Amino acid sequence: MSEREPKIVFESATKVFRTPKGEVRAVDGVDLTIGAGEVYGVIGYSGAGKSTLVRLINALEPVTSGRVLVDGRDVHSLKESELRRARADIGMIFQQFNLLSSRTVAGNVAYPLKVAGWPRARRDARVAELLDFVGLTDKARAYPSQLSGGQKQRVGIARALATNPTILLADESTSALDPETTQDVLDIVKRVNVELGVTVVVITHEMEVVKYVCDRVAVMEGGRVVEHGDVYDVFARPQHAATRRFVGTALRDRPSPAALARLRRRHPGRIVTVGVREDGGASGELTRALRDHPVDGTVIYGGITEIAERPYGSLTLELAGEDAAIAAFLADLGRTTTVLDLGTAAHPLTDPDAVGPRAPKGASA
Repeated sequence: MSEREPKIVFESATKVFRTPKGEVRAVDGVDLTIGAGEVYGVIGYSGAGKSTLVRLINALEPVTSGRVLVDGRDVHSLKESELRRARADIGMIFQQFNLLSSRTVAGNVAYPLKVAGWPRARRDARVAELLDFVGLTDKARAYPSQLSGGQKQRVGIARALATNPTILLADESTSALDPETTQDVLDIVKRVNVELGVTVVVITHEMEVVKYVCDRVAVMEGGRVVEHGDVYDVFARPQHAATRRFVGTALRDRPSPAALARLRRRHPGRIVTVGVREDGGASGELTRALRDHPVDGTVIYGGITEIAERPYGSLTLELAGEDAAIAAFLADLGRTTTVLDLGTAAHPLTDPDAVGPRAPKGASA
């Protein structure tokens, strides 16, 4: 539960689509609270229900059962006139940008203001302010066909912010962009949150997006939220198989079975994988343990990245020494981080268990 004032609350929210082949529960009994002023990520593979979930926030899809509260009001019980006003407080950006090709950049940003009835002078001032915010002042007279993908998404962000919303929904908004452009767009999203105080909900299937920009995250699978919490806690100690798949796919810090077989051919000694966390298992702790025990360790695989600006990853080592010394070394290191014993080339451990503090259930190489 967020310590912030609740901004968006799902209470047993369910969305069922009826198809010729039967009912599809796209969102299945979701309970979730998103705090005011945070960047909240919803991650899941295709078909997990995350895009349907975000469309429940602004009632683009009606709930089948349960409630969705925005600022304490059930948006699905509002009259049409009330819902229009509520939607004006919720901006949205999309994967395919959804810009009007016949309008200039300035015209696209101005469009929701014109619909809202803003006078011309006020519209022009707001458009100039927003284009400056997203770094596109010099593109005001350009048309979408003249812009790069990143520039189009910046226009999309400016348009979504036109009516001063307090919520921004980003539905796969960087999926069509290259990595460098993605980071530029996410930097703007961060500024929207920090400088404007806007609550941001990011829908994505990319862990890189969540770990770069989000404060907290929910993992969806089969219409359900299977895990949620602080981004670092969820990804550093994943409890659900879906979360572990995201971590393994995105970080690639542990050898795959094929890579491990190749490592064993080159390294006949004891192979172990050591977790690197902010609260233990960093290189200093590993160096200390090697110094305190008559064991030699050589790094043969691994990767360390940042999640929410904190270190996370693992290192795989080949150890050399007496069995008793290695056992003592692993027990020592296991007090501060997870240690996965993969055995030796001659005696491999094909289904090892992780040892150490808060080892994720079912962890494997």
